[in-house]
Amino acid sequence: MTKLSVNINKIATLRNARGGNVPDVCRAAVDCQHFGAQGITVHPRPDERHIRYADVYALKPLITTEFNIEGNPIERFRDLVLAIHPAQVTLVPDADNVLTSNAGWDTKRNLPFLKDICRTFKQEGIRVSIFIDPVVEMIRYAAETGCDRVELYTEAYAAGYAANREQAVAPYYEAACEAVRLGLGLNAGHDLSLENLRYFHQVIPGLLEVSIGHALISDALYLGLERTIQAYLGELK
Repeated sequence: MTKLSVNINKIATLRNARGGNVPDVCRAAVDCQHFGAQGITVHPRPDERHIRYADVYALKPLITTEFNIEGNPIERFRDLVLAIHPAQVTLVPDADNVLTSNAGWDTKRNLPFLKDICRTFKQEGIRVSIFIDPVVEMIRYAAETGCDRVELYTEAYAAGYAANREQAVAPYYEAACEAVRLGLGLNAGHDLSLENLRYFHQVIPGLLEVSIGHALISDALYLGLERTIQAYLGELK
């Protein structure tokens, strides 16, 4: 079964809008696990506009499932990951000025850098995933970095789903097949939702994990967190 990792960044965004500690990010993570989530994802950015570096330290002893830390591997981020020692680190090429992740790595151009980063984390026993567009060439160069997994950036799939889901998923299927052929584990994330998750899961081979935040937390405003997590788990069965 494909695992569901809940990205709790949006909980922190709501907290930060008002100050204080409501809603409580740590309580949300514990509740997500209690309600069936098989992992917790956080994505601290340099400006700490949602998850703060202090949150990551506070969450560490509370995560009983799988802790996934996403981010651009600048020096401060690398130090955080090495200190926390999560189950997985997902490398994302975020620029400082982007609202949300908007592209995968060019693994060909950044091959030496990514090799070095992967080696650093893997030496500490941390599983490494690289955030990547559904392009077969990028999958092939990702395999050369020494990473354990790739995470397919699914915004294009989500955007094209309503108009033509078969066409939207086609490059992801090709990329996934190449990842499986090369022995890479396969994750996916960005704009996956209750509308489009089931079909993606049915079509994509070897899908180990999806990381979902914005849509899931938004759905929880209407359904409640427990019902929402159960609904997403249902789409993955």
